[in-house]
Order: sequence, then C-alpha cells, then structure tokens
Amino acid sequence: MENMHSAMDSLVHGSNTLFILMGAILVLAMHAGFAFLEVGTVRHKNQVNALSKILSDFAISALVYFFIGYWIAYGVNFLQPAAALAADQGYALVKCFFLLTFAAAIPAIISGGIAERARFVPQLCATALIVAFVYPFFEGVVWNGNLGLQAWLQARFGAPFHDFAGSVVVHAMGGWLALAAVLLLGARRGRYRDGRLVAFAPSSIPFLALGSWILIIGWFGFNVMSAQTLQGVSGLVAINSLMAMVGGTLSALLAGRNDPGFLHNGPLAGLVAVCAGSDLMHPVGALVTGLVAGALFVWTFTAAQNRWKIDDVLGVWPLHGLCGVWGGLACGVFGQAALGGIGGVSLVSQLLGSLLGVLVALAGGFAVYGAIRALHGLRLSHEQEFQGADLSLHRIGATSQD
Repeated sequence: MENMHSAMDSLVHGSNTLFILMGAILVLAMHAGFAFLEVGTVRHKNQVNALSKILSDFAISALVYFFIGYWIAYGVNFLQPAAALAADQGYALVKCFFLLTFAAAIPAIISGGIAERARFVPQLCATALIVAFVYPFFEGVVWNGNLGLQAWLQARFGAPFHDFAGSVVVHAMGGWLALAAVLLLGARRGRYRDGRLVAFAPSSIPFLALGSWILIIGWFGFNVMSAQTLQGVSGLVAINSLMAMVGGTLSALLAGRNDPGFLHNGPLAGLVAVCAGSDLMHPVGALVTGLVAGALFVWTFTAAQNRWKIDDVLGVWPLHGLCGVWGGLACGVFGQAALGGIGGVSLVSQLLGSLLGVLVALAGGFAVYGAIRALHGLRLSHEQEFQGADLSLHRIGATSQD
C-alpha cells in the first residue's frame, strides 16, 4: 500500500511538472512573437536591433529573476543542493521557469515602445533593475499575498484582487513602464514636423503578422497553464481566451478600417484583457471584453500618436497598459455571478489593484529610466538614429545585397 501511494505521488508530481513545463515552453515561444512583431513594425534599419534586444533581455531577465526577483516575490531561493532541488520531480524549479517567462515579458513589451532610439547597454541595465526589483515587488503583492494587501481587500470588500494570468501584473505593468520610458526618451527624430505626424511605415507586414500568430498560439499556454497543476486546468480558460481573441480581432478590423497593423494587434488586445478573469467569466463576457479591448487599442493608439504626440512604436501602452487595466476591471464586471460568471470578485478590489499596478509601474519606470538617463544616457545620438540601430550598434544590416 505504501508503495502504491508513493507511485501515485510520483505520478502526480511528475504530471504537474510536465504540465507547467509545457506552459513555460509555450510562453518562452511567445518571445519569438514579441521579436517578430517588433521586427515587422520597425523600419528596416532597426530590425537586427529588435531581434538582438529581445534575446538579450530574456537572458538578463532569466538571471536576475532566478537569483533575485523570485526570492523577492515568493521568498524562495535555489541556493541549495541539487538533490533538494530535484524533490517532487523538480516542480519548484519548473514553476520558477514558468513565472520567469512571465517576468521576461516585461522588457519584451517595453522594447516595442522604445524601439529605434534606445541605446543597447542602458536598456539591458534597465531590464535588470525592473525584473529584479520593480516587477517582483508587485507580483509578490498580488500572487503571494505580500504586504497583506490581498487580505485587506478580502476583509474590506469581500474579495481579493483577482488576476488569474496577469492582465495587470504582467501586461499593465509592462505597458505603463513602457510609457514612462517613452516619455523620458521622447519621439523618434523626424516623427513630428510642424506639429504633424510623419508616417513611418512598417518594414514587413508578413513578419508583423508572424509575430502576432506566434503570440496568439503561445497565449494559450500563458492563460490555461497559469493553473500550474493538472488538477486546476480548466477548459473555460481556453474558450474564454479564444472568444476574447476573436472579439479583439473583429473590433480592431472594424475600428481600424482593414489596416493590417490594427488587425494583427486586435487579437493581442483581447488576449491581454481576458488574462485576469479568464477563469471566471462566461464566454459571452469574454467576447465582450475582447470587443472592447480591440476598439480601445485602435482608438488610443491613434490618439496617442496623432493627438498626444506619444511616439510609442508598437503601441504597447495602449495594447498592454490600457487593455491590461481594462482586463482587471472587466474581471470585476463579467466575473460576477449576476452576469454569468463564477463570482467571488469585487469591482472595487479590481479597481484598487489595477490602480496600484499602474502607480508601481510609473514610479518604477520613471525611477529606473530617469536614473539611467541621468547617469549614462538612454538615447542614440542623432547620427546613430539616422543611420539606424543595426549599423550603429551591431555593425550589420538585416539583409545583404551581395
């Protein structure tokens, strides 16, 4: 009997380890999506830089999160004998791997906002500070109960802040951090002339579309496998993610008037927004969440570029920052049992948690990027920006004519 229990425990731990490992691999693959979305959106002279930033940012993120960030968020470190780390089929290590891929999404998001004008090494320094300290602070507050905020919200409003797969913890944080960096860097040279927007056409719609599709596919690992165990997996999360994705696609198609850039970012807007409540909403609520997110992205991207003169290259503040906040609030609306959801959420808790995420991101973004700008400089020189980051920083272009 004891052997049977041991075998069953081993099977459970092994299955859970494999489950979350597959999720980590899917989210890791999303970083290729971030890379190609940026490669396709930027001008040809900055494609190599886009690819180089995403991979380098991931490597830096992995190191600082493994040694510092995960400890800040969850109070766990891995400076133990390998025999101890291998317990339960190494589930604790793979859980860190999974959450590490989430953390590394933050600099990948920021990269798209500050593209074509940020210096390479200072950006890597910013990545290290954000993934080691800023992001884990808020992650630990929401997902580990640090500082007692969740307990206070539960006692005061009947429910903690609910963010199942990170509409606010990951996406809103990334988007608002990017906004701080964009405002400190300023617009790309030549982007505005006599107060008017000058169009910088995407270098490759096929690459942009490829990036979008890779992200869409990987997102089902991002959302569904946020359950972190086989026992917790839910088909509801998968269908809600699908409905939000198609809702975002259709509303961006209509609001964007067939523009392929808007079309391929629409599904991402829907997926950003549904992360928080994908485990609670009815599929119709998820569809509405996606529809609103797609239109919100198109409108705010257009207004930011034309009216507010915010040169956010990939529109990561509208896509991740604003749609992420909308997702946090939508969870508090469509997660309610009265609207077909499972319940157990509070709109007030969702509002307060979302606002806290925005404040932490803005404060952290201005502190990190402001300090680096003052000490070392953030921006390429006029000549480097004109020549392009590929030749200026990496000494090679994306394609050769030879």
